[in-house]
Amino acid sequence: MGAALAACVDGQVLWASEGRSQATRIRAEEVGALDRGDLGSLVASADIVISVCPPGAAVDVANQVQGLGFDGVYVDANAVSPSTTRRMAQLFSRFVDAGIIGPPPSSSPSRDSAPSGDENARITRFYLAGYEAPAVAALFSGSPVDARVIGHEPGRASALKMAYAAWTKGSAALLLSVAALATAEEVAEELAREWDLSIPELDARLEQISSGIAKKAWRFVGEMEEIAHAYGDAGLPTGFHSASAELYTRLADLKDDRTDRRADDIVDILLHWDGSPGD
Repeated sequence: MGAALAACVDGQVLWASEGRSQATRIRAEEVGALDRGDLGSLVASADIVISVCPPGAAVDVANQVQGLGFDGVYVDANAVSPSTTRRMAQLFSRFVDAGIIGPPPSSSPSRDSAPSGDENARITRFYLAGYEAPAVAALFSGSPVDARVIGHEPGRASALKMAYAAWTKGSAALLLSVAALATAEEVAEELAREWDLSIPELDARLEQISSGIAKKAWRFVGEMEEIAHAYGDAGLPTGFHSASAELYTRLADLKDDRTDRRADDIVDILLHWDGSPGD
């Protein structure tokens, strides 16, 4: 996602290669990013820093950048709760809260007609909140990224991201757990027949989730934990997404998995997890 966003920026993008993999270096070179070597040199050269990382690292990255004396615009674009965002906002005098919804941008949406439902699902929307949000949105003008300013208060963009992912990734975890329960109780075939009669789209969705979840599940653990925090801050039950985080933890060892997994494979992993943490 970071490299794909960088490719859409109207301006020079910088990056720091210290401690990064060869795969990251290749992506950075492909989008024309200039290597500043280490984070200190990058921060000293940048006017805007956009943080896109796993949720569990978001606060550490913000603290590192603040500790290096960065006085530009800090944009946190991570899947974290509104309260986590507001804590990070206190570190910077110029802060923009961002939430990314959709896949990494890859091609320009059609301008000849209004996007269809399927096309809208493939567009990257970059929601922004903060007094300097319009300036950040302008970086993506004319690009495949649909940047939208939704207010001045940090936390609004993160709240929208949390609410959206609570359904998309939370419901995916729920469906996987239902399939695992049916398998454990030896009624999977009967459930599939009932779905075919009463909710015919569920079987296809289960297979779609299973084929795409393996290499990404490790990233969803922290996101589900942040959603649970957001629920708790709102006075709502946290158990839905705490359980989702546990389910995705059981799949975390599949990071970078290249196998075309079917639902039966994923269910088997969920039911026979040995309790060891993923990488």
